[in-house]
Amino acid sequence: MLRFENIAVLWGLAAILLFIFLFWKVYRWKKKAITSLGDLKVVGLLMPDVSFSRPKLKFIFFLAGYTFLIVGISNPQIGSKMEESKRTGSEVMVLLDVSNSMLAQDLAPNRLENAKRSIEQLIDNLHGDRLGIIVFAGEAYVQLPVTTDYSAAKLFLSTINTDIIPTQGTAIGAAIDLGMQSLDFKNGLSKALIVITDGENHEDDAVSSAKNALEKDVWVHVVGVGSTEGAPIPIYVDGKQNGFHLDSAGKSVVTKLNEEMCKEIASAGGGAYVRASNVNGGLGIVMSQIEKMKKKTFGTKMFKEYEDRFQIFLALALIALMIEFFIANRKNAKLSKLKLFEVKS
Repeated sequence: MLRFENIAVLWGLAAILLFIFLFWKVYRWKKKAITSLGDLKVVGLLMPDVSFSRPKLKFIFFLAGYTFLIVGISNPQIGSKMEESKRTGSEVMVLLDVSNSMLAQDLAPNRLENAKRSIEQLIDNLHGDRLGIIVFAGEAYVQLPVTTDYSAAKLFLSTINTDIIPTQGTAIGAAIDLGMQSLDFKNGLSKALIVITDGENHEDDAVSSAKNALEKDVWVHVVGVGSTEGAPIPIYVDGKQNGFHLDSAGKSVVTKLNEEMCKEIASAGGGAYVRASNVNGGLGIVMSQIEKMKKKTFGTKMFKEYEDRFQIFLALALIALMIEFFIANRKNAKLSKLKLFEVKS
């Protein structure tokens, strides 16, 4: 496995484009200056010791040396030893509603961002648990397969928005079924699904799906986001709010938290129902319930020792820059006397 100890240094490679641009500008300026004196072939005969190709060769070696130098400073490292790390935890799949109603602003800044913020806090408090994320609206998709890579989980979480699924609706049952398919039942870990939704526009039989999950010893917890009073659904154009969704009568569509449905799903799945607020995202309470589940020790393969490889690239950089240094801009007098391809009349 390859990694860079000082990965930020690699931004220095962007300077290569600047070097190429400057070399091209200087080369064009010199060529234009020489052309102003007369025909290039005639000028070349008048200046037999001047080489027009060596500056290009010197520049190529300079770029190679600079590239190797930057890579060397970033210190490439290769994983040389893989060890199995023992962890104790459970397997949790978060099912996040991304339908348009999640843009309602009865929770600041809106329901979806409030939920994402709570999930990020959940990730920060995980210790050895395996986590996965499923997004759903009218359909359900796996956003992140179950993993212990919490950095990747945060990265995938940051990309979630309501445009990620074009089909509108709230297919909670489909999300639960997909969550069950995504869990690894061979590892013997205790498992739970956490559904985060406003429960509106409920389309399928989520209660039956929750019952089926419980029959397989998978608890289904539900976090309700939104208010029972409801809020209009904003419309965004190019990232800016442009009014609200209207019904056929021209009135703003108000979305309300379907709390009864959320409670029914949680009850059928043997889990807890928590209503989120601006202060409490609800996931802390749910995780306390998950902590009570029986946890099992499992192993994950990890690279524990890395060997530095910066020496190779620094050596290549030194060789390339030395070659560049010893290449003269003028022609070699002895070599220029050799007429290997000259045709005698």
